[in-house]
Amino acid sequence: MTGRRPKTAREIATAVLNRFDPERNYAGPILNKLLQKTEEKQRATDLVFGTIRNRTAIDIAIAKFADCPVERIPSELLNIIRVASFELLYSPQTGEHAIVNEAVESAKAVAGAKQTGFVNAVLRQITRHITNRQIQLSEANVRRTLPQTPSTGCELDTDILPDPEASPAEYFSTAFSLPKWLVTDWLSEFGAELTRQICFASNRRPSIYIRPNRLRTTTQELAERFRQADIDFEIVPNVIPAQAGIQKSSDADDSMIKLKSPRAVTALPGFAEGLFTVQDITVAQAVRLLQPQPEWTILDLCAAPGVKTMQLAELTGDSAKIIATDIDSDRLEKVKENTTRLGINSVKIVAYENLGRTATEIGPFDAVLLDVPCSNTGVLAKRVEARYRIKPRAIKELTKIQSELLKTAAEMLKNQGKICYSTCSIQKQENNELVKDFLLENKNFKLESEKLTLPSAESPDHDGGYIAIIKRQV
Repeated sequence: MTGRRPKTAREIATAVLNRFDPERNYAGPILNKLLQKTEEKQRATDLVFGTIRNRTAIDIAIAKFADCPVERIPSELLNIIRVASFELLYSPQTGEHAIVNEAVESAKAVAGAKQTGFVNAVLRQITRHITNRQIQLSEANVRRTLPQTPSTGCELDTDILPDPEASPAEYFSTAFSLPKWLVTDWLSEFGAELTRQICFASNRRPSIYIRPNRLRTTTQELAERFRQADIDFEIVPNVIPAQAGIQKSSDADDSMIKLKSPRAVTALPGFAEGLFTVQDITVAQAVRLLQPQPEWTILDLCAAPGVKTMQLAELTGDSAKIIATDIDSDRLEKVKENTTRLGINSVKIVAYENLGRTATEIGPFDAVLLDVPCSNTGVLAKRVEARYRIKPRAIKELTKIQSELLKTAAEMLKNQGKICYSTCSIQKQENNELVKDFLLENKNFKLESEKLTLPSAESPDHDGGYIAIIKRQV
């Protein structure tokens, strides 16, 4: 940034959105390339992902108060308006005047006076129609209030949302920028109150959780390092009540560290020394439910980027024999990077095309960890593009892949061996229904335990996912 003015967070966010198409590419890599141009990295990140998560609702507000379909607004101007609208509607701590002024200045850089005037007019219309930028939802008019958190929202002076009583699916879909078919599925499966919880969780700013590397440190030791570096954090137990299935007991040092102030993970004390891994609480439970043993031979069939692979090694004291593979060879390199950083020796990385030979030499396995590719409906807060891409037909195609992988895992298992089947989805087609179908076709397997976790925005917030432990009988 030497010799040039650093870009503001809003400029970076707009630049990312100008290059981003939710159906074709990912915002993260675009953002990472541009972050070096700003000193407001965390704020730029929040603006990008917050705007994308809420884009449908934002566009509805823009169209209503601009009296113009968003499709008719030039994309460079539209993205300036989107970022500013996100702040006006979802970031009440930021002053309205500063938001509108910077948007107008940004418009001047890319458009003429008439178009700049249009940007100014739209944003001032939105501000005029806001009656309370942060109102308690319990006191708000539900059709006039865009939800921000489980307890607050931005109230307008006119109806902007469908009636939740008459059309609950349409209401949740519009208010939370989610596909209507998906919300309809959730309402049918979980009911209105849990669907509301899922929607808030899907639009939250997700917390970062740290799992200490038990081969090198403890939660308390790592916490002390963070304290000395003046990092704001809290220690949280890695236990979430199950929506379905069995909750296993955990060991004494089963806690994780939640970061309360934004920091670059790679700059945290202990990262370079391999003292921790970033992992969501829900994701961390799959390996714990498997309860891997030091004497086991374990296959991690969809290992990349290796977070669960490292957890397997840590929980077995780096004494198990672990084979890690993935069909994506580029991402498999991440597993290698993680084993090196964390000082893990029990993991052997095998190219997917060589798995057959390796399985013959080493297998059958005591356990197969199967973290299958899925729809990501439990992690929509992090996989911000997924809500614009996932379709019912795609889930149907995914279940075919998941079923084939489950069959592959079963063929590699020894008698009394276990499969840990996990997804980041909360759709029954990818979870308990798929496992039930497998068990009907494979009578020599039984379901030992399963657990469905719905995402939550309540503290400690967490993602959603499913785990099944399937045991071979003969």
